[in-house]
Amino acid sequence: MKKFFSIFSAFVIIFSGGCGKSGNKSEQTIFSAEDLTGKNIGTQIGTTGYALAKDINNANVEKYKDAFEAVKALQNNRVDAVIIDELTAQELISDYDNLKILPDPFNEEEYAIAYKKGNDELGQKLDDAITKLKRDGTISDISKHWIGSNPDHQPYEPKNVERNGTLIMATNADFPPYEEEVNGEIVGFDVDMAMAICDELGMELKIKNMDFSTIITSISFGEADIGVAGMSITPDRQENVDFTQSYALSSQVIIVKE
Repeated sequence: MKKFFSIFSAFVIIFSGGCGKSGNKSEQTIFSAEDLTGKNIGTQIGTTGYALAKDINNANVEKYKDAFEAVKALQNNRVDAVIIDELTAQELISDYDNLKILPDPFNEEEYAIAYKKGNDELGQKLDDAITKLKRDGTISDISKHWIGSNPDHQPYEPKNVERNGTLIMATNADFPPYEEEVNGEIVGFDVDMAMAICDELGMELKIKNMDFSTIITSISFGEADIGVAGMSITPDRQENVDFTQSYALSSQVIIVKE
């Protein structure tokens, strides 16, 4: 009997795990945020999506290291839906023909730069730089290369300025189009914006790639100066770090199977 059960279990795993691009079809029961009650929801640990999902009634929230793993879990029927940033969602579902984003945003949010709590001097410099880059159109120009219907991913060209000191940026390079690793190099909207800020500050930019959930700790312990990773301002985060003004607007969305 035990041997039969093992064979049967293996059969179930093989034919229920999903394979190829399309994966298995399953009956769709989620059409809006209200339908998430009692469902299995995939999120990236430490993100706004994870925090919001925990407030859904009777939902079982599955934590994943990055958004890619969360979407894989949906594809393989291990979760019923995934909550992540809209632009990242658009990038990720492009690899699958049976996933879609629900039309109504789950939550609106603003992205800002995190820095060590109490470091008001650095915070002011960052805010001044962001203000200037907004006014002169630099952030808008960077955005056009990474965000929109047909971005060309043309990297920002640093200015020829004198640089003194290094600004260490903690990020999580699993969040396209804000940051991702391409051919061993971390690129994206956030990277280009941080480089433009370093032009204004007269500093070199050094990037440290890490799990999203460790970015705030890294800043608090002085291992990084700033956190730039599509990070929104939340009360929990503000207990540990300070934030600049926002530099981008985004939405959390729900991904489900067709």
